[in-house]
Amino acid sequence: MHPTIEHMQQVVAKGDEALIRPLLAEDVRFLPPTYFSTWTGREPVAAVLGHVGQVFSDFRYRRIMGGDCDWALEFQCKVGDLDAVGVDLITLNDDGLIQEFEVVMRPYKTIGALREAMMARVTRDPRFLDFKSALS
Repeated sequence: MHPTIEHMQQVVAKGDEALIRPLLAEDVRFLPPTYFSTWTGREPVAAVLGHVGQVFSDFRYRRIMGGDCDWALEFQCKVGDLDAVGVDLITLNDDGLIQEFEVVMRPYKTIGALREAMMARVTRDPRFLDFKSALS
């Protein structure tokens, strides 16, 4: 398994963006499951993933599939008292850093709860006023 993918498994659920940041390419793109937009750049993506790690509970990866630059990491977690399953679709760049990170999840009700929890967090995080320009 690629060292970046191994390390990500250890840090993603901790909700500590300082642990996530070194795994991300400078121009990383993050496609969240809650709306159809893309976050671009190491700082905004690390911040979003840090918040997500604090919203999810009982997070664990169930299966890891892939090789070389393309990976699919199946996970399960809770958002509040709602269960969810999802897949992190990750593409690594030539330096072994995460270049693209897309998350797909179900069920719909849990995605709605995740969106509400994330909006509550990011509206209280002043950095997101600056990061808004990173949304494409």
